[in-house]
Amino acid sequence: MERPAPAMRSGASSDRARSTAADDPVVQETRALFERYLERHPEPTVEYDADWPSPCEVGHWFYADPSPDVAHDSVQLIRWQPQPRWTDPQNGWPNDFDGLEAALEVPIHPDFKALFSHWSATLELNAPDGHVSLLQLWNPADAERYIENLIGHILVQRRACAPLTLFFACTEPDSELILSLDNASGAVVLEQPGRRPERQVAGSLADFLATLEPAGALTL
Repeated sequence: MERPAPAMRSGASSDRARSTAADDPVVQETRALFERYLERHPEPTVEYDADWPSPCEVGHWFYADPSPDVAHDSVQLIRWQPQPRWTDPQNGWPNDFDGLEAALEVPIHPDFKALFSHWSATLELNAPDGHVSLLQLWNPADAERYIENLIGHILVQRRACAPLTLFFACTEPDSELILSLDNASGAVVLEQPGRRPERQVAGSLADFLATLEPAGALTL
């Protein structure tokens, strides 16, 4: 009697082995990028929001300008450091995209999932072609909001009969162009929402991350 072919695994399970591997290339490049970023900005800060806490936060908030005569009007800041989203690397990290995969009936590319292996603020970076704001997850609520934005992006792409892409970065502050991962090929593409990608930027997300360097503060 002929043995049946093994069932195809779902997207959530098919990349489980890879998502738990400490040597995942995207995770390795993300860690290396954090190292470069912290060399340039050893104590990065963000504006403090008591209603938007994060596992990244370090210490207590402080005034941007501690002068006594302006402190009450000064912006409140807090230091942060990237934090792994796992307690044991062999157990992997939370799969934030299970619901999205179920709704789309399409597996999300494992490289995209691996990009969010840490809690972190958005990273302002320089790429060979210009400025990049690399989106990261600040807290669980931020993950939920990001997925909602991804759903909106995907619906717009479908109406335009464009391929399934997953945006993960913004470009120049005055530009509508974004950087996305082609879900089928894993390539990084430059695109405008609602249109087909303009061009391929890198053959893989790991290759793209390796080209990024920390930026200084933007002058708008």
